[in-house]
Amino acid sequence: MVHRGIATISGALLLSFLWLGNLEPQFVLLHFYQSLIYLAIILMLFYFEDRYAYMLGMIAPAAWLILNYLTGILGGAMRQVKRLMSAESPSNPVTLVAAIIAVLSVLMIIFCAYRWKREYSGLGKGLSTFVVSLVVVIVYYGLLIYWFWHMVPD
Repeated sequence: MVHRGIATISGALLLSFLWLGNLEPQFVLLHFYQSLIYLAIILMLFYFEDRYAYMLGMIAPAAWLILNYLTGILGGAMRQVKRLMSAESPSNPVTLVAAIIAVLSVLMIIFCAYRWKREYSGLGKGLSTFVVSLVVVIVYYGLLIYWFWHMVPD
């Protein structure tokens, strides 16, 4: 399989979200749902739907990074990394896992962008693939936000 790197990072992201579910039992279904898009990317790579796998591999992690930046989770994640760098134990394992997911997300975006540029750049399929993938990610994260919003008590 030519896409072992992308499949490996996607699998690591999937496992990281499941790990988050273990750390936050009240949100286990939400974290399971978050992991499903990475399973879909692995399956698309397996069934040679590379074009959509690469595009989803760029858009979905970017959307996750934006959402977590806007909610302040990435700020907490960076504080945990600073604690680790100064040889202190992390005070919040959830934000530490978020930092790991952030690094994996950036790697996923880089790897997928490289493969996209190498295989599909200039073929005229970019805009349609981007639009379809963007709609999928908007609906995916829209459902996640809606679910989370109704899950948290007022």
